[in-house]
Amino acid sequence: MARIEGRATPEGTERAWVAHRARHGLPAGHVRPGPDGHRLGSIGLGTYLGRPDVATDREVEEAVRLVLDSGRANVVDTAINYRHQRAERSVGRALASLAAAGRLDRSAIFLSTKAGYLAPDGESPAGPAAWLRAEILGTARIDPSEIVGGSHCMSPRYLHDQVARSRANLGVATIDLVYLHNASEAQREAVGAEEFDRRLGAAFGAFEEMRRDGTIGAYGLATWDSLRAAPDAPGYLSLARALEIARDVGGPDHGLRYLQFPFNLAMPEAATRRNQRLGASDRTLFEAATDLRLGCFTSVPLLQGELARSGPHFGRESRTVSALQFARSAPGTIGALVGAKSPAHLSEDLAVATLEPWPPAEFAARLPRG
Repeated sequence: MARIEGRATPEGTERAWVAHRARHGLPAGHVRPGPDGHRLGSIGLGTYLGRPDVATDREVEEAVRLVLDSGRANVVDTAINYRHQRAERSVGRALASLAAAGRLDRSAIFLSTKAGYLAPDGESPAGPAAWLRAEILGTARIDPSEIVGGSHCMSPRYLHDQVARSRANLGVATIDLVYLHNASEAQREAVGAEEFDRRLGAAFGAFEEMRRDGTIGAYGLATWDSLRAAPDAPGYLSLARALEIARDVGGPDHGLRYLQFPFNLAMPEAATRRNQRLGASDRTLFEAATDLRLGCFTSVPLLQGELARSGPHFGRESRTVSALQFARSAPGTIGALVGAKSPAHLSEDLAVATLEPWPPAEFAARLPRG
């Protein structure tokens, strides 16, 4: 598979959206600015769900092609550990097929992945455990003392190795965004606050090296609980402290630009819990991220389908539309990442792109409390 050169650019994403808006009648509110000037859609594709098998590979490939061909989304998110590297490879095959058909403008597509967990090769005949022993654990790529909980490592050597593998899996020269995956949840309580901060700084330093050599465009923090948790929770992560570490490592032009975390009608903490201290005030996660000029992508907007099946709906909107409108309308968000694979479900999700997001007052009125 030939490597796809280039990366997403502000100019490329804007040019594409001008064409898409004219062709599909997309509302202005669907497209949001990223912290580096990229124009990003409020609905993106996530690739977490599914078994590590050929059938799911094909579903993911088709989903990526459908989403990017639709003209309604330009963000594709994955991770090296999703389906034992098969998710990234599925995305890579989809990108390659679009490029071969002349239907891929790399400058218009924003591609993100994640690193931090041990990620075996799901296509190796040796099996996951044997592959990890041979390729990772028994090599200079990792020190066993750097592994926490038997599954997580964020040492610079390991992150360099993982991003190199991700670039190969995806078939691209540059990945627009690489998240450090669930770092605080996996390591902070186990190693202690001081050692965690040291490890976080070392990880950010590795990402800064990758920015300088052009293999990534930016880095971020993909989390589950840590950014939404109460400040006294074991894995809690202070956004202000993370930015302080990034500035210490990368200077004022550091590459920590994005966050990813769950947000939906059943998990609204990012908009309701004032758990992030900035100066003398306590802010919600969305408020703090906005003040610190960080872009936010949210995951599980449909709670893995539960909200589409039994969640609330508003007015004439279906449950699916209500849940996606809620997630994409939060002040401070860029977009919600959907995980659907079937063409029917994806078409329903992408149709939300033709609607204006709720105005702030309407969002606030529908925000769950308590």
